[in-house]
Parts: sequence; structure tokens; C-alpha cells
Amino acid sequence: MHTEDPMDGRKDLETAFPHIDDPRFKVQAGLELVSAYAQVSDLESAASILAQLKKAAPDNPEVLFAAYRTYADLSSESMIALSLAAPDSAQMHQLLAHEETKEGNTNGAIAQYRKAIEINPHLPGVHYELAELLGTSQDPAIKKQAEQEYRAALVDNPRDEKSVCELAEIAVTKADEKEAIAMYSKAVELQPDDANAKLGLAKLLLEMNKPDQALPLLEASVKLEPTNATAHYRLGTLYKKLGRADDAKREIELYETYKEMKEKLRVVYKDLLIQPDAVRPDENAEK
Repeated sequence: MHTEDPMDGRKDLETAFPHIDDPRFKVQAGLELVSAYAQVSDLESAASILAQLKKAAPDNPEVLFAAYRTYADLSSESMIALSLAAPDSAQMHQLLAHEETKEGNTNGAIAQYRKAIEINPHLPGVHYELAELLGTSQDPAIKKQAEQEYRAALVDNPRDEKSVCELAEIAVTKADEKEAIAMYSKAVELQPDDANAKLGLAKLLLEMNKPDQALPLLEASVKLEPTNATAHYRLGTLYKKLGRADDAKREIELYETYKEMKEKLRVVYKDLLIQPDAVRPDENAEK
């Protein structure tokens, strides 16, 4: 690789890489191989090596940055390919909606999602993604449109657990306890490993004074998502009520730790965050 013979160097690295056991040497060789693939625009092969490196060294900043660069390049390459192959397709409008969202152009993204739905009302994921944007509005009429989109997502895919969770949350805001319980219960049934669904159901059960039913849900939630400060706080509070002082102390300490960590991350990302536009009413949208 360093004597201007990149082709043979790449072949040697490809042969050696699967047999390297030393983690540090494996990362070094793997990153060299990723760089070699990038030079010949073989991004799929680079991504394959990075997937192995992330398992071997999940916290290595060089590996994580290389993964970011490679996945970003793959995304750009796919976008160009789609724009050339099917510029007027529903998928292209969905992709453009993603790009508009990243730039904070919420209304532009909503317009692109509506174009995608007009072309293909059953495009996977499109109703849920549109609902997520509509749900950021403070306008009750627009929030109603979000609920309609979540329900449209469930018509296409009755096992869309994310839409079920969002409908459960909407029911909570409407103080419709029966609907909220039913929806969160359905979400937990559809996806037992969803920590947020378990947390949402647990909060409702606590409000209904059913701590025995809420406890296993909260304990499962913190195991599934250990950095969720809210789940630790809820669990710590419940342990305190149950007289489990040591467990309560541990959970409250974890709550404080992850709360502080989240605040530090918020400060780090503050300058990078793009503030999305407020959602404006769409006169052409179905009321």
C-alpha cells in the first residue's frame, strides 16, 4: 500500500484481515483496507469491513468516523443512482423529504411526502414519516392530520408498532386512558423489546395505582435501554414506595448520571442542530 502498489496491497490485506486476532492490529489493518476500498469507490466492501471493526472496537473514534464517512458517501451514491433511475418515483420524493427534513425545511419535507403518497399511497413507511413531521405542529388541526397518517400506516401494516405507540401517546394527550392502555399493550405485544412502549404502559399503570403490574415493565425497560433517565427515575420512585431503599438509591443515582450525560450531549450538539421550520397549514391536505 505504501510502495505505490495498491492493487497487490489490497489483495494482501483482504487475505490477512480475517485471520488477525489482535484487536489493535485488526483495527489498523481494517482501516487501511477501508481506505483502499474508498480510493476505488468500492463503498459496499468498505462498509462490510467497518461492520466487523465496529464489533471489534465499538468505541474507537477512528472506526466510528470512518463509518460515518463511508455511510454518508453510500447515502449520496444511492441518492444519485435513484435520481437517475427513477426521478419521478414515489421513492425519490420520499428521499427528498428526508433531505428536506435534515435541512430543517419541515414544510418542504411535508410537500414531498404528500407527492410520494399521491404517486403510491402504500409506499412503506411514508405515512408514519409524514405523521412524525405533522405531529411537531402546535396547530390542533394539523395534529389531527398526524393521527390520520398514523392510522393510515396501520391500514397498510397492522404490525407497525411505532405507529401504535404514537397513537397510544395521542390517546394519553386526549386523556383517553382506555385507548392508551389498549394501544400500549398492543405495542408491547408486537415488539416486546421496545423499551419506550413498556415505559409508556408502566406510567399509565402507575397512574391507575397498579404498581405490581408496572414494576416488571419498568425493570425490563431499563434493561432494554439502560441510558433512559426517565425510566430509571420512575423505577427508583417505585422502589422507594415499595420500601426497597437500596434499589431506589441505585436507580436515582443512575437517573442523575444519565440526565447529566444527556445535558452534556445537548451542549455539544447545540451548534450543530438545525431548527426545523414550524409546520404551516396545507390548504390542499385532507382535513
